[in-house]
Amino acid sequence: MTAGRAHPSRNTIRPETLLVVDTDLPPPVSATRQQAALLDMCSGVLSLAEAAAHLRLPVSLVVVIASDLVDSGHLSIRSAIPSFERPDRDLLEKVLNGLRKL
Repeated sequence: MTAGRAHPSRNTIRPETLLVVDTDLPPPVSATRQQAALLDMCSGVLSLAEAAAHLRLPVSLVVVIASDLVDSGHLSIRSAIPSFERPDRDLLEKVLNGLRKL
């Protein structure tokens, strides 16, 4: 599915990254079944984690597949949360500590 690669060509794709097809390019001739399915799913906006769940594939595998499609110009990525709106580290640590106490 990934031609033997375990790492994506892009480090900017994360589970919360939004995927969108915003081009009229047909799927690549060499597209795998998973790549074609991912392109079909992303005709709207879909997060990478949601796409992995729909494909029933590990997120790490879908990151590599999506990275290939971004490199070929068939898929675009959008940031889910701008960096200025991310919760601060202290808040996240408090939430994590609260979850550990459960």
